[in-house]
Amino acid sequence: MKLDVLKIDGTASGKQVELDDAIFGIEPNDHAIYLDVKQYLAAQRHGTHKTKDRSEVAFSTKKMGRQKGGGGARHGSIKSNIYVGGGNAFGPKPRDYNFKLNKKLKQLARYSALSYKAKDNAITMVEPFTMEAPKTKDFIKILDNLKANGRKTLVVLPENSKNIYLSSRNLPEVKVITIDEINTYTLVDANHLVLVDGVQDILVERRK
Repeated sequence: MKLDVLKIDGTASGKQVELDDAIFGIEPNDHAIYLDVKQYLAAQRHGTHKTKDRSEVAFSTKKMGRQKGGGGARHGSIKSNIYVGGGNAFGPKPRDYNFKLNKKLKQLARYSALSYKAKDNAITMVEPFTMEAPKTKDFIKILDNLKANGRKTLVVLPENSKNIYLSSRNLPEVKVITIDEINTYTLVDANHLVLVDGVQDILVERRK
């Protein structure tokens, strides 16, 4: 798949890049995408939820009544879960929700998400650029020139650029990441993908 590399003013730079079919042209695997997104979301959970059981609630430990002759069931403690304010019988406990996925499967998921973007013509290639200072207005103008504004946009940089990141930080529909931070969830969550020229070469190099 060939893409024209655009300048930040939206005009063609005269350069074309060839996207590797092994990354941007595979048959997408929906189940791999599902598992990788599921793992990403699971890793975001703190897992600190907890309720107190009957050994932890602060109540009297005195036996409520005699064992026999009361005319009803036996009760040994007011901490029982059948009483208001008693302990929780099967409440949640702190746990780690993360689970392991093989590297090859995660790679397949990323390539599947990239291939979907390529099939939908939702990838824009732009030549490398810098910003002298954090200017959100200037960054919005760049996105408008690239016709990538007004929808969820993911901008992928070859390396970190503080000014570009700060310029985009206040835009809720725009996310700027480096190639090291790319993952299946952010790819799937975005409607449009803006790649800075050079990112595709890094992806090919890391595939080897």
